[in-house]
Amino acid sequence: MTRKLMWLFLALTVLLNAYDLLVDWLNVEQLYNPLLTRIIPLTGLGFALLHASLRWNWRAALALFLISFLVSLAFESVGVATGLVYGAYHYTDKLGPKFLGLVPYIIPAAWFMMMYPSLVIAERLAPQKEGWKRGLAVAAIGGIVMTAWDVVMDPMMVRAEHWVWEANGPYFGIPLQNYWGWWLTTFAVFIIYWLAVKRNAGADNTRDDRLAVLSYIVIGSSSVLTCFDPDLRPVLGGAALAGFFAMAPWALMGWIKTDK
Repeated sequence: MTRKLMWLFLALTVLLNAYDLLVDWLNVEQLYNPLLTRIIPLTGLGFALLHASLRWNWRAALALFLISFLVSLAFESVGVATGLVYGAYHYTDKLGPKFLGLVPYIIPAAWFMMMYPSLVIAERLAPQKEGWKRGLAVAAIGGIVMTAWDVVMDPMMVRAEHWVWEANGPYFGIPLQNYWGWWLTTFAVFIIYWLAVKRNAGADNTRDDRLAVLSYIVIGSSSVLTCFDPDLRPVLGGAALAGFFAMAPWALMGWIKTDK
């Protein structure tokens, strides 16, 4: 049953991303639903949680989700309130209700949606070291894999007015500090998870790891292709190319490494 649900959530993630992309490219405004921006992270979260439960167990899967949710929400809240971590920014009301009026609740869901496949890829690519060295390598690589998505996602979401940068940074108005903050947030989640849970876990069931890589590819490709929309290309075409070249090596290596 869990495996069937996992496939269902993956299929929904693929179909909803494809629908959103098609409506965007065809510019059919009457078919556009802004709720998709909130629904897609939830289907991606559902897939990630179910996949993690099969790869490890429900205790480990829920532990990673809880750590990811709390740490990303804490980092984002501090970031919005102080300008630390990512730089000075604030969320608009487009993403729904906010925690303490600062961070939409859907944001930690989106973090987990992409953190999990980033972790799977990192575990496949990290050197086979023992103990804390292994955990450190996985966290460091996973942070890079995760941050690669934001290279294309952040300019796209800013353009759609989901959040606003309060300083004119050098990359499509985004400060470079943001990308350090993304890496740091992901690194913190993975290190805490490794210390609290993973080092005590048993052998992983990695038979479906390629599906996690596929989810990374689907969501990343959707962001890249959205920025290649004819109406957005003059503004965000550079971000699309940058995002493609940032994500493609990790997606390709992850795909190759999961072929076993």
